[in-house]
Amino acid sequence: MTADSPANRRAEPRLPVHFEVDCTSGDTFLYAHITDISSMGIFISTDKPLPVGTVLQLAFTPRAEAGEAAPQRLELTGEVVWNTTGQVGPDKPGMGVRFHHAAPKTRSRLLELVRAIAYLDVTTDIKP
Repeated sequence: MTADSPANRRAEPRLPVHFEVDCTSGDTFLYAHITDISSMGIFISTDKPLPVGTVLQLAFTPRAEAGEAAPQRLELTGEVVWNTTGQVGPDKPGMGVRFHHAAPKTRSRLLELVRAIAYLDVTTDIKP
């Protein structure tokens, strides 16, 4: 990883997840997977990353943990800020997307989701 790689430019660490995501931009529809998330953005794993600057409508439903009520679908807007097009290496193909937060309620739900994932990640790593 180079000093100017996307991972080194992040303001917040991303947490590993595996959520299905629907992405639309104009006439383009992409069904892919989110492989990491932060309160600022996501990495979408796809063999067909969209160009930098593409604005996307994103929709995904986080997985419920045992005993939890079914989570509500999150619908957000984001922008492709980097992609793996033209890169050589072992990295999985895809694109980094920065969220645009329009509604305070949606932003709040996203922050709750990221905090819950971070909490589960920390507690999962602790072994007695």
